[in-house]
Amino acid sequence: MKIQIVVVGGGAGGLELVRWLGARLGRKDFDIILVERNHTHVWKPLLHEVAAGSLDANLDEVGYRSHGHRWGYRFFYGSLEAIDRTARQVIVAPIYDDDGSELVGRHRLRYDYLVIAIGSVSNDFGTPGVKDHCLFLEDRHQADRFRLKLLNHCLRVSRTMSADPTDDAFVDIAIVGGGATGVELAAELYNAASSLRHYGLEIFDETRLRVTLIEAGPRILPALPDALAKAAHQELEALGVRVLAKTAVSEASEKGLRCANGEQIHADICVWAAGVQGANILGELDGLEVARSRQLVVLPTLQTSRDERIFAIGDCCFFKPEGAGGPVPPRAQAAHQMASTAYRNILHLIAGETPEAFVYRDKGSLVSLSRFSTVGSLMGNLVGGRMAIEGRLARMIYVSLYRMHLVAIHGWIKGLALILVGHVNRVVRPRQTALTLMPTDGSKRMIPLN
Repeated sequence: MKIQIVVVGGGAGGLELVRWLGARLGRKDFDIILVERNHTHVWKPLLHEVAAGSLDANLDEVGYRSHGHRWGYRFFYGSLEAIDRTARQVIVAPIYDDDGSELVGRHRLRYDYLVIAIGSVSNDFGTPGVKDHCLFLEDRHQADRFRLKLLNHCLRVSRTMSADPTDDAFVDIAIVGGGATGVELAAELYNAASSLRHYGLEIFDETRLRVTLIEAGPRILPALPDALAKAAHQELEALGVRVLAKTAVSEASEKGLRCANGEQIHADICVWAAGVQGANILGELDGLEVARSRQLVVLPTLQTSRDERIFAIGDCCFFKPEGAGGPVPPRAQAAHQMASTAYRNILHLIAGETPEAFVYRDKGSLVSLSRFSTVGSLMGNLVGGRMAIEGRLARMIYVSLYRMHLVAIHGWIKGLALILVGHVNRVVRPRQTALTLMPTDGSKRMIPLN
C-alpha cells in the first residue's frame, strides 16, 4: 500500500504542509490527505478585515479541492472525532445537511503518519453569558456573521437618523481582549464605517460608531514594547475608541457586558477576543498528553509525547523550548515554522533518519491599525536584537507576511500572480465588500450594500 500521511486542519500550517508534501512526494507511492471542516481557507490574521468588510474573502480564499488537485494531495471534508492509535486510523465525524439529515456517515482513514493542526478556539475563562451573547472570530463563517450583524445595526442607525435627524443613535460595539485581534478589529471598524455612507447608508459615518476595547491586563498589546503599545493606545483613542485597561469582564448579556468593577457597558455587538485554548477534542485523542491549555504536548521534534507517528503543529501544539519562559506562542509565524520542521521530519522518518529538533525564531510582532497606522517590533541584529518600527515601514512588512503565505501555499509563480491581482483589486473593487442587509422591520426584503 501507499504510505499514507493524514493532516487534520487546513489552517496556515496544515495547508502549507500538505502543499510541500504533495509537491515533494507525489501520488505514485504516497497518499497525502487533508481533513478539514471548511471548504475553503482564509488566512486567520485577515479575519478582522473580513469581519469589518474591508477584505472580500471570496477573492482571497483558497478552495481545498482545486488546491489539492494542483499540489498532489486529497481533500476530505469533515471534522476530527477521534483517533485509534492501535489501528492507526483517524475517525472522521458524520456530515449532516442543514435539515439534519446525514450526508456522509462516520468513516475511518488509515495513516502511517498523522499531523494534527486544528488550531485553537476562543477561551472565555468560564465567564457567564459569553458563549450565548458574544461573537468570536475563529473562522470565515463567524467573520461573516459579525459582518452581517454590523451592517444591520448600521442600517438601523441610518434609518433612524433619516426619520429624525435630531435622534442621537449609535452602533455600540464592545471588544474584549486587547491583543492583536481586538486592536486590529477596533481600528478596522472605523475604516469601514467611514466609507459606508458611499454604499447605500447616506446618513452614517464613523461618528455614529462607538467602540469600547476592554483589556484585563495592565495595557493593550502585551507582546509589544511599552512605547509601541502606548502609541497604539493613543492612535485608537484618536480614532474614537474607548480603551479600558485593567478591566475584567464578569458577565455578558443581551444588553452588553458587566465588568468586575461594577461598570455596565452597553453594546449592540460583543466580540470576545480575550484568549485562545485547545479544542475539547484534543483531550480525547486516545491517551495523547495534553497541557492545562488543552494543547497537545510534543517533543522537540514536534512528535507527540506518547506517539512518534503523530505530530502536532500550530496553535493546538504545546512546546516549551529549553530555557524559555513559556511555550511557543500561538502565532501564524510559529505555525509556518512548525510546518516546515514537521515536513522535514516526516521525510526523515520515511528515509529511516533521525528527526531534527524544532527551533523557534521569534521574528517579532506587527499590529495593523488599518489604514491609520501600523506598529510592531522585529527581532534581528539591530538595536540589541529588537527593532521597533512604526508607520509605512511597519505596514509594508505587515503586508509582506501575507504575501509570503501566498507564496508558501501556491508556489512562486502563482503566488506572485496573486499578489499582482491583489494590487489590481485594491484599485478596481469597492472598498466595502458586497453583503446584503436584512431590514430590522422583519420583512423579507433584502437591501444590497452596493
